[in-house]
Amino acid sequence: MRRFTSYKAPIIEPPVEPVPPRSAHLVVLIPFLVVTLIWGSTWIVIRDQLAVVPPSWSVTYRFTIAGIVILGWALLRRDSLRLDLRGWAFAIALGFAQFVLNFNFVYRAEQHITSGVVAIVYALLLVPNAILARIFLGQLMGRQLLIGSAVAMAGVALLFLHEARLSDAGPEQALIGIGIALLGVLSASVANVMQAMKTARAYPMATTLGWAMLTGAAIDAVWAWTTVGPPVIEPRWGYVAGTLYLGVFGSALAFTIYFQLIRTIGPAKAAYTSVLIPVIAMLLSTLFEGYRWSLLAVSGAALVIVGLVLALRARRPNR
Repeated sequence: MRRFTSYKAPIIEPPVEPVPPRSAHLVVLIPFLVVTLIWGSTWIVIRDQLAVVPPSWSVTYRFTIAGIVILGWALLRRDSLRLDLRGWAFAIALGFAQFVLNFNFVYRAEQHITSGVVAIVYALLLVPNAILARIFLGQLMGRQLLIGSAVAMAGVALLFLHEARLSDAGPEQALIGIGIALLGVLSASVANVMQAMKTARAYPMATTLGWAMLTGAAIDAVWAWTTVGPPVIEPRWGYVAGTLYLGVFGSALAFTIYFQLIRTIGPAKAAYTSVLIPVIAMLLSTLFEGYRWSLLAVSGAALVIVGLVLALRARRPNR
């Protein structure tokens, strides 16, 4: 006898709509733009601080203010300010890489080359970020992200060529300044990748970042006193206001947002803030320093923006 089995109609599931990449969400794009606008303005402020006060002391003041502000924010959030031994080791290492090496290199680079050239060199942060994230975090770059990176870096190259033609510094000074800035890029990249590690996620961000800034400021102070002598303060409103702006907005606010971006979309994509920052810096220089755009600069800025859009809309997030 034949056995008849009941027929079950196949279940047809509705088509799954593609999920846009996390980096295309407003919760990422808005902080991304905020960081870019803030850091795009800091280059002009840093340039104004190089007249009287030695760079090491300016860095010390900046991150002392920033560290106090962030720890105050941590208290308002009722985050614990305590760290265990591993947490302190991480905070000190982060502070040394980001708030000692990186910013001492930045301030000294601007003594040799213009702020626009330094900003352009820092646009190369994308490259070591992607490489170190691949080595230490296992994060891959999808094809669209690679294409966007190539387009953006071509734009950065055009901007760099434009700035090199206009630079009043001789070739020797230019090479020294670029070399110092590249050392800053490498130290910043190390700190960026550290923020994406599991250790960073084990502690409240405000607590870790605040102590990293204060320990970094302490090291900066020791270095400054050893190399250039006792503290120097310029009693000028522009210097004081600039230091407060760099400490509160350019450091406490911007780094909190930026490090959260790193944890959300990875170091490679977060580094695209540094690609767009030179364009913002040049726009502000147009308003306040009489910067004149050429066809080369316009073409470079356009390529940077196109590459940025391609990279942030990449369908395959970093893994």
